[in-house]
Amino acid sequence: MPDQPAATTGTRSAALAAPRSAPGAPSSEPASAVACAAAGRVGGIAGLVGDAGFIQRCAARYTAAGFGRPGEAEVRSWRNSWPPLFGALVRAGLSDLQVYLEYGTPGGGRRVDALLVGAGPDGGLVLVIVELKQWQTCRVLDAERVMRSDGVVTAHPVYQVAAYRSFFIHWRPKSAPDLEVRAVVVLHGANAEQAAVLRPDAAAAAGIPVLSGADLSAPPGELAGLLRGDDLAAPDAAQVARFERIRWEPSSRLLEHVGAELEGTGTFALVGDQQDALVRILAAADRHLPSLGNGPQAQDGPVGGAVITVSGGPGSGKTALAVRLLGRLMRAHPTTRPCIITPSGTLRAHLQDAVRGHPAARELFPGISALRSTAQRASALVIDEAQRINRGGARGLPPELAAVVRKVPLAVIFLDERQVIRPDEGTTVEEIRSAARALGRPHHHLELTGSFRCAGSAAYTGWVDSLLYATPVPWNGHDGYNLATAQDPFALQEWIERATADGHTARTTAGFCWPWPRDRPRTPALPLDIRIETPTATGAIRIWEAAWNADTALTAPDGTVLAPRSQLWATHTGGHQQIGCIYTAQGLEYHHAGIIIGPDLTWTDGHWKAHPHESRDKNLRHLTPDEYLPYALNTYRVLLTRGTHTTRIHSTDHATQHFLNTLVHPGGPIAV
Repeated sequence: MPDQPAATTGTRSAALAAPRSAPGAPSSEPASAVACAAAGRVGGIAGLVGDAGFIQRCAARYTAAGFGRPGEAEVRSWRNSWPPLFGALVRAGLSDLQVYLEYGTPGGGRRVDALLVGAGPDGGLVLVIVELKQWQTCRVLDAERVMRSDGVVTAHPVYQVAAYRSFFIHWRPKSAPDLEVRAVVVLHGANAEQAAVLRPDAAAAAGIPVLSGADLSAPPGELAGLLRGDDLAAPDAAQVARFERIRWEPSSRLLEHVGAELEGTGTFALVGDQQDALVRILAAADRHLPSLGNGPQAQDGPVGGAVITVSGGPGSGKTALAVRLLGRLMRAHPTTRPCIITPSGTLRAHLQDAVRGHPAARELFPGISALRSTAQRASALVIDEAQRINRGGARGLPPELAAVVRKVPLAVIFLDERQVIRPDEGTTVEEIRSAARALGRPHHHLELTGSFRCAGSAAYTGWVDSLLYATPVPWNGHDGYNLATAQDPFALQEWIERATADGHTARTTAGFCWPWPRDRPRTPALPLDIRIETPTATGAIRIWEAAWNADTALTAPDGTVLAPRSQLWATHTGGHQQIGCIYTAQGLEYHHAGIIIGPDLTWTDGHWKAHPHESRDKNLRHLTPDEYLPYALNTYRVLLTRGTHTTRIHSTDHATQHFLNTLVHPGGPIAV
C-alpha cells in the first residue's frame, strides 16, 4: 500500500502472529496462524478503521507479527485507504466476508494490503487480493513498471497483484482445500480516466479490474461485481479455520520455468523485494543501455552505466530474479548481448539443461572462464553466486570481476557472503562498492529478505543461522516446516528411498570427509568410498556404505540411467542413490534433503569445533581449526537449506548427534 516499502526488522512465521480476535481487541484471543495487522469480518472492522486506537493496535500487531515497526507513510496509508475500501465493501453487501489487513505473504517477502476470504458458489474457498494505491496520476513505462507523478518508478500495481495471485496458486500444498484466487486494484483517489491508464490488455492481467474512486460509488450490486465478490457468501468458522491452517509451500521449481521466463511466457512469480529489485534494475537498464547502439567497443578506461549488487540468503530468490532479468534484457535490449555467468558449474549445467532446446543456450550461460572476454563485449552482464569467484591470489576484487566493474555498462552481481566455502573465494559487497567508487561509477545495493525455499519458512532459515553462527535454539516446528534428526545413516537412506518411491526429489548430501578419487571406474558399480560406523542398541557395529555421486553419467547395458553426471545429480533420475557434497548441491534445491554432518565439524564444550584434518578437500585440509571453521559452517548452512519441504540431519559424531536431538525431535516416517 505505501508508495515505498516500510522499514522492516525481520520476518516471522505465521504461528507467532498476533491472535485472531474480534475487531477492536486484536490481542485478547488465542493465537491464530496468520501474520497480519488485523483480522475479522468486514462489517466488524468497518466501524473501527477511522478510530485512532484501532490504528495503534494494528501497528502493535504488525510489529508483533515480525514485520518491523510500521513507518509514518505506512500508517498514513492505512488511515487514507482503509475507510474508502471498507465503506465500499459494506455498501456492496460484503460485510460478512473474512478480511485480513497487511496479510503476510508466503515466504515473508511482502504483505498483501487486504485479503478477503469468502465461500464460492460451489462452497469452496475464494480469496480476493486487494491492492490499494493512493495515486491519482502515473505513466505506464512497460508491463511491470509505472512512473508516479512524483517521478518515482515502481511496480505496475496490476502485475504486482497478478504476481501475488500466481504465488498463492503455486504455493498451495496438495493437502490444502481447493482455492480460487481473484485480485483487484483500488485507486480510491483517482478518477475514471486516471484509473483507465493502468488497465493493461494482457493475458497476465486478465480478470484484474482497476477501480477508481468513482467506481466505489457504483450501485451495490454492480460494486460487488467490481470488487470480485458478487457471488461470494460468508465463510463459516470451519472454512476460516481451514484457510488459516494452510501452510504455504512451493509447488513449482525455478528450473522447470527457466525456458518460459527467457521467452517471456513464464508464470514464475516474483513478489515483494524481488519485484522491487527488478523494477530498479530495469530502470537502470533504461537509463544506461538505450544509447549504446550495438554495444560498446572494448576499451581500457571506465565506462558509464551502473554496478548493482543484490544480496540475500539461501532461497531468497536471487537466481529466480537473475533469470527473469535476463529474459527482460534479451527482449528489451537485445543488442547488449546479455547473459548470466556463474562460477558454479553445477548451477550453470542446470540452467543450460533447462533451456537445452533454446538456440542460444550455451551463449546465455557461458562458463566462468569466459568472464573476462564477456566483459569486453557485453553491455549487460548478470553474475550469480559471485562470492564463489576465485581470487587468483589477488588482493581486493578478483581480476575477472574487476574487469566487469571497469568495462560493463550494466553489471548486476548477485552474492551471499555466507556462502563462501573456500579460502580462495569471498568477494564482498563492500569490495565491489569500493572498486566502483574508485572508477567513478555509481553503485547500488539491493537486499532480498524473503524466504522462498524451505516451505517459505523464514523461521527455519533463521534457526539454521542461529544453530551455526549464534546461540542454537530448539526447533518448535510452529510454521509447518518438516525438520527432524535421523538417528543413523540407515534410517536416512530408508527415508530418501521412500520419498523417491513416492515421486519426490530426495537427496542426501554430506561434508567432504571421505575420499573421492579422481580415477573412479566408469562402471555401474561405483566404489563405496563413504563408510560410517553405527553402533546398535546391543553394542554391535554396523557399517553403512555409500558412493559419492558419479562424475559422468552411468547407464546399465539396457540403457537405463543408473546415475546422472555429477552436475545434474540433484535433479535427474538416479541421483538419490548417490551422495552429493557442497560442490554438487550449491545453488540447487530438491523436495527432501538429508544431511550428514561429518567428523570435520562437532559440537564440543558448548561450541562448534572444526577438524580440518578430517576433510578430504585439498583446498581446506591445510588450514588451522580456526581458519577452517567459517568454511565448515558456511558449507553446512548451504546443505541445510536445500530442502523445499523437509530436512533430516544426522551427525557422525555421537555427542553432536545427542546435542542435535536436544534441539530437534528425532524423525519418524517421512510425511509427503
